[in-house]
Amino acid sequence: MSRYSLTTRVATRDDAPVLASLWTDSVRRADPSEQVADIEQIVKNGAASVEQRVMVVEYDGQVAGAVLLRIMSLSPLNLEPCVHAFYPRVFVDFRRHGVGHALMEAAASYAEENGILHVATAIPYGSREANRFMARLGLAPVATYRVAPTGVLRSRLVPQRGKTALDGRSKVLAARRSLRRARAERLATEE
Repeated sequence: MSRYSLTTRVATRDDAPVLASLWTDSVRRADPSEQVADIEQIVKNGAASVEQRVMVVEYDGQVAGAVLLRIMSLSPLNLEPCVHAFYPRVFVDFRRHGVGHALMEAAASYAEENGILHVATAIPYGSREANRFMARLGLAPVATYRVAPTGVLRSRLVPQRGKTALDGRSKVLAARRSLRRARAERLATEE
């Protein structure tokens, strides 16, 4: 049985097409060429900054997984610095070969290089396997990050009109509560 080698390196612009396919469900919905351009910009920004880096793990010379590392505050309210490992992903064909461990090792090394005490990650909520993997590594859930299109949110915030059955029922229930309170007050004063 031959052993394949894992190599961790900083991503280059040449990796953008592969990274766009790896992160296809995380990048904006656009033409594939625009998605590749977005990834190229992210890689370029990482090369120009000490606070951001895209790391790639190669398995026997092929890109097997990647992670976007960014130094940010732990949260908008907790200003302690933290390395955020965004979307650590491994191609299906390379799972269970140590690629995920290598990605998170890169995150830990980046944190240590910068004297940062915490590493956080963002992974899909519904990915049971990824959540279990992160739990085994000691990363605990802290918050749930939810997203909705603005139009959907607005439609749910606007009071619903035309539901007379609910409005009528609400008025009846409010009237019953008022009657109960009045009866309770009357009984209290009679005693």
